Amino acid sequence: MSRRITFSRNLTLSLSRTCVSHCKYCAFATHQPHLHAPDAVERLLDRAARRNVKELLVLTGDDPGYHPGVREKLAAFGFASFVDYAAWVCERALERGLLPHTNLGALDRDELAKLREVTASQGLMLESTRPDLVAHQGSPTKDPALRLATIRAAGELRIPYTSGILVGIGETRQDRLDALAALAELHREHGHLQEIILQNFVPHRRYYGEEPADVADEAAAAYWRTGLGTHPSLPLPAWACEVTVADMRELVAETRRLMPGVGIQIPPNLADWWDELIAAGATDLGGLSANGDHISPEHPFPSPLQVRKRLQRDGLALTERLCVYPQYIDADWLDQGVMDVIKAKYWSFIPRRGSGRTEAPFAIQRELVGPAVAKARDGAALNERELTALFAETRPEAVEEIRVAADELRAELAGDLVTFVVNRNINISNVCIVGCAFCGFGQGKRSPDAYEHDEPDFVRRIHDALDYGATELCIQSGIHPDWDFDEYLRWLRVAKRTAPDIHLHAYSPMEIAHMQDISGLPLPEVFARLRDAGLGSTPGTAAEVLHDGVRERISPNKLPVARWVEIIEASHAAGLRSTSTVMFGHIEEPWELAEHMRVIRQLQERTGGITEFVPLSFIPFQTLLGRTHGVEEISREENLKHTAVFRLALGRSIPNVQASWVKLGLDTATEALQWGVNDLGGTLMEESISRLAGSQHGTKLDPEQLIAAAHAADRPAAERTTLYDIRHRHELTATAR
Repeated sequence: MSRRITFSRNLTLSLSRTCVSHCKYCAFATHQPHLHAPDAVERLLDRAARRNVKELLVLTGDDPGYHPGVREKLAAFGFASFVDYAAWVCERALERGLLPHTNLGALDRDELAKLREVTASQGLMLESTRPDLVAHQGSPTKDPALRLATIRAAGELRIPYTSGILVGIGETRQDRLDALAALAELHREHGHLQEIILQNFVPHRRYYGEEPADVADEAAAAYWRTGLGTHPSLPLPAWACEVTVADMRELVAETRRLMPGVGIQIPPNLADWWDELIAAGATDLGGLSANGDHISPEHPFPSPLQVRKRLQRDGLALTERLCVYPQYIDADWLDQGVMDVIKAKYWSFIPRRGSGRTEAPFAIQRELVGPAVAKARDGAALNERELTALFAETRPEAVEEIRVAADELRAELAGDLVTFVVNRNINISNVCIVGCAFCGFGQGKRSPDAYEHDEPDFVRRIHDALDYGATELCIQSGIHPDWDFDEYLRWLRVAKRTAPDIHLHAYSPMEIAHMQDISGLPLPEVFARLRDAGLGSTPGTAAEVLHDGVRERISPNKLPVARWVEIIEASHAAGLRSTSTVMFGHIEEPWELAEHMRVIRQLQERTGGITEFVPLSFIPFQTLLGRTHGVEEISREENLKHTAVFRLALGRSIPNVQASWVKLGLDTATEALQWGVNDLGGTLMEESISRLAGSQHGTKLDPEQLIAAAHAADRPAAERTTLYDIRHRHELTATAR
């Protein structure tokens, strides 16, 4: 089951409800002339843009232009056809940064092609392949052959497409399976079906004299504000059939079997079983439309907040997507004008494909990779273009060259010994005023999830660490608005009083910058007082990516690069060594990682105070950045490749490179020992920052597990101190081999 459930933040425009067909289940269609005027459309688009909507869902009845009254209105507006008008609407949406998804019914190839130029995706529900359903009597556009022809033409034109089936309208179980099989066959031919909607029929009352869009908007506004929905229940008509949650589970399973990799959408407003269907394998909740469901207007969608809270109970994350799925965000599938809007406004949704998602400041040169690997293996510094080429590399044979060189450099600098430290993390408080988009840990002071340990609890945790054999306490917190400098000093003194011999690895550069700001003291004095209170070394966290452009995008309130460097240099000048980190796999580009490594290496060459480099891959699941920017978790393969490039980028400047088992999982961290890594970090005992971002790799490992991981890689292990003095070696035995 996917850990991410997606949705699109959209607004619905029912451009015309005039419909040539007479489906018995529909409360949307009218057979009167209905058409929104251009000025009304533009007002709605302006409102959508102000609400940070990403998708404009354009709905219509089937073939509205059949009606003379609609044709008269179109002519008065200056349009030759209804599709011409719909294309104009989509152009106006793109001008405002909205991505159009059109669902205009059965269209011919020329109409689809015209819309392709101005849409990010299109759709048409197949509904059923059964031609004799009572529910479709008098509905020429519901002819299955006609609808399949439209879906096939969309595939031939390479249009990212959404389709699906409607169940409960009098069909049999076999009819449903046949419809899915027909869609699967089209997808096998063209690969264009990005998602399949499995929609259950819900009876509606008629809306004579009412506008369903207005009913939907009012119902949605009330539900999102109060959490109290209407959701009326009406008896099934004689031609309908009952649909059970077991029926829907079977359809989810069959869709996964027939079309692996295609999204499976479950409308969350039509039945309360949607979370059960997610557990069965559904992946998407569709557009949680800000102005309701115009087809089922008295059944409002839950708000994203309501859904997110419900999913969190099962450890799942709700994540925004665009109306076009990531694998189709490509010039082969989208018109250049649509791609330009995505690059300008939604670039973080573009999947990373090795060379980044925005325009590079220079051409990425693959031919640099081979010479750069050889140069880095010898410890020489790589320039920006060489490092960028390594980070962007995807060719398997080149990645293997990178791995081998990184592993050889590791063996030269650190030998075969795999080290770890027995330590405990203590995050004293998660109250934070910074508001980083990549963080799931920090909370506002009044948040119900905010906490602050008191002194007895802090002391108890230290005693637990001592009983466990820890030699290090790693202490970091959020940026608490009520703490003064003395509070930070107090926690160190309490720790030293409780455990005089334990090493205190505490306070990120962000925390130290805050201490300087609130105390008004120069950095040398800040560090002198921290050292006197018991500080032993400084975590090199809060680095993220040391490129101010990246930092502005993911955390504009965070300290800039120059200040991070200033604080770490001051730590070294005070005789306090530090670690160094990078947080990668989010919105950064290869050339921005190259700049990060240049900053780290030059800092180390100036001071020599960095003990280790720790790559930290971004965990997106319960973070704002992951939820709203479409950032996927970096793949295991990319993670390992980046780890090797980090080793090569450091050359001989920093001998120790650590794999974070919290981020990677122990199995992948063990594999990283063949990619330039010589250290597995700490036992931790508790870990909040990655866990609250959505990591599921645990918060504690015992020394025996870390020793076993090293031995599984055919390497000896050793417990170390924070500063890399060896405490206990654990040699390979015949059994371990």
